[in-house]
Amino acid sequence: MTVRVLGISGSGRSGSFNTALVEAARDFLPDGVTLELYDVSRFPLYGPDSERNMPPNVMKFKKKLQSADAVIISTPEYNHSIPAMLKNAIEWGNRPWGDNSWDGKPTAIMSASTSPTGGARAQEHLRQIMVDLNMFPLNKPQVLVGRAQEKFSSSLELKDQKTQELLRDLLAQLVERARVLKEISHQQQILVMA
Repeated sequence: MTVRVLGISGSGRSGSFNTALVEAARDFLPDGVTLELYDVSRFPLYGPDSERNMPPNVMKFKKKLQSADAVIISTPEYNHSIPAMLKNAIEWGNRPWGDNSWDGKPTAIMSASTSPTGGARAQEHLRQIMVDLNMFPLNKPQVLVGRAQEKFSSSLELKDQKTQELLRDLLAQLVERARVLKEISHQQQILVMA
């Protein structure tokens, strides 16, 4: 059973450790899993009036999100929370009313920061948001990459073995959850058709 994962970085910064962390996930994917990184940094600022003329890149994002079996989000921490760019993408994915593209998605949360805490407060806020979106965030393992400048090479390759192990475990858990949910959905469809 193929599992399609959509990867999102909460940072639009050139040389972002969070984008590098999502990219590094490609090296640790279990068999039968694909990962596509979607750039949400170019979305216009969400506002209710914008829903009538949803930008093409946002519509494409919503379609990719809806067809994904699971989501990976890596977020920096800005002022003890998630960055505005990520919150903006979350709002677009949840709109218009009744069209929540995040609904029911198993989600792996990661964060990388040059601070020792590794973005723990941003992850906490992101988990709170996911409750409202009816997402299924994994609780463990927590991938908090503190002092990220020491864990990545100058070319942004993840070199820290402990982080690699946590990332591999997180992805295995995510894929297992996605496969279980896909199987449940498949069984429900069979029952409806019977």
